[in-house]
Amino acid sequence: MKKSYSRYSAKDDLIWLILRPWIFIPRVLYILLTFIFLFLRILFQGNSKNKNVQKNLSKYLFDVITDLGPCFIKLGQALSTRPDLVRQDWLTELTNLQDNLPAFDHKIALKIIEEELGSPANELFEEFPNSPIASASLGQVYKAKIKNSYLAVKVQRPNLFFLIRRDIVILRFLGTFLSPLLPLNIGVGIGEIIDEFGKALFNEIDYQKEAENALKFANLFKENPNIFIPKLEKQFSSKRIITTSWIDGVKLRDRALLEENKLIPASFIKTCVISGLQQLFEFGYFHADPHPGNMFALKGGNTDCGNLAYVDFGMMDTITNSDRLTLIKAIVHIINEEYYLLAEDFQKLGFLTKEQDLQKLVEPLKEVLGGSLSAEVGNFNLKNVTDKFSKLMYSYPFRVPSRFALIIRAVVSQEGLALRLDPEFKILKIAYPYIAKKLLTDNSEEILEILLEVVFDKKGQIQIEKVESLLNILFKDSENINSDLIPVANAGLKLFVSKKGSEVRKNLLLSLIKDEKLEFTDVKKLLSLIRDTFSPLNIAKSAVQNIISTV
Repeated sequence: MKKSYSRYSAKDDLIWLILRPWIFIPRVLYILLTFIFLFLRILFQGNSKNKNVQKNLSKYLFDVITDLGPCFIKLGQALSTRPDLVRQDWLTELTNLQDNLPAFDHKIALKIIEEELGSPANELFEEFPNSPIASASLGQVYKAKIKNSYLAVKVQRPNLFFLIRRDIVILRFLGTFLSPLLPLNIGVGIGEIIDEFGKALFNEIDYQKEAENALKFANLFKENPNIFIPKLEKQFSSKRIITTSWIDGVKLRDRALLEENKLIPASFIKTCVISGLQQLFEFGYFHADPHPGNMFALKGGNTDCGNLAYVDFGMMDTITNSDRLTLIKAIVHIINEEYYLLAEDFQKLGFLTKEQDLQKLVEPLKEVLGGSLSAEVGNFNLKNVTDKFSKLMYSYPFRVPSRFALIIRAVVSQEGLALRLDPEFKILKIAYPYIAKKLLTDNSEEILEILLEVVFDKKGQIQIEKVESLLNILFKDSENINSDLIPVANAGLKLFVSKKGSEVRKNLLLSLIKDEKLEFTDVKKLLSLIRDTFSPLNIAKSAVQNIISTV
């Protein structure tokens, strides 16, 4: 009989477990005793200023979560992305939690395959191994063969739905009861946080949902030759089984391993970061768990952009169009060092309450982010900002809205992956030019509105310094300067003569008038900046570079 699933419901699941006291009571006692020892230690050592004490305490926390099983391991992973909930000095240990549990019994896996797919594995596949090739907290993967091709068959752990449902209810019950004792910076009720976690987990263990995610993700990247998504094999997939084509690549775990296979680490870093930025700022739909085990380097590609394969689409999320545009505005405000406007962006996104005095946050934000776009932007390290911002969030009334938990996880995971391959990697060296190019080439009305905010002030006057800063980011800090010149020049020209460019033309004319007199100084500076940037020599170099890159 196939396993039936339902959506997470805090009330219904609590009633379900209370009606089963023989399950509820023993598990509660075990978890409660474990938590009592944990909380006693936190109570006596949690506020210690001794780094060794905090280090040992974070290690103890890690061991407790691991011992409690898959549900708590997943919670630990989620907490490791939430600087508003957990002390800064505990985050490092929590980020070490990985899905590396021992494999479950092979006979049970075979039974699940037969129950879900209707036939034994040896009848469904030409070859099926006697042991999994990989194992994680929620399932294990087999490398099977059919019609001269290999498939990745992921089988869900037995009783996973029951175990997670049971532990989520208990976790919510204990968490709500014990939350006043926890030294956490919680902006909303802990019950809401666990509800959010429960919904995500219930989605992740539904492999049919993961199959839908894989198809959607593949469609978004169908025009991108550097991104590969394994083909879903629907006839071998169900609620607890998902089968895809086998990825014959190298996991992005180790630089030396890539080099042994004659693969260039930097090329995969760039593909990884650019594809992540596209997911957030273009598609509004992203892979929320881009750790090294879920991404493979493939043969082909070129020295600039390597071929990259994504796998495991259980943890996916969306970002609204409003949030996406506000994030772009926030990045522009960081570029322009406009910290009050940045605080307004945080308020709009829900990181700050509407009652918060934003002026008080200008100096702290400047301290954390100031100078990020100086001449050394290429040397700027996101981890340094993340660490500083974690402390800022613990000291000031910042809260991470639930909808941003997975976005933070994805961004931090991506930089961590890149740093694993290249310790000197600086994410902003790729990210800032990407945003600058998007502002200069995207013809959507929303992006045009943001661009106008950069080019013109509230009085309609040209902001030469900000325009120059934007162009500098794209053409001075980019590794491929010339290749972007023609696309940007084309987009700018089309915008200027188009119907959408009427606002640009109007503002340019208004900028000529100061104190009821014609003033050409700013326009001359702008024309000089454009002339120097898009000189015939630079355009010629760009054309040659584009030709070479296509050969």
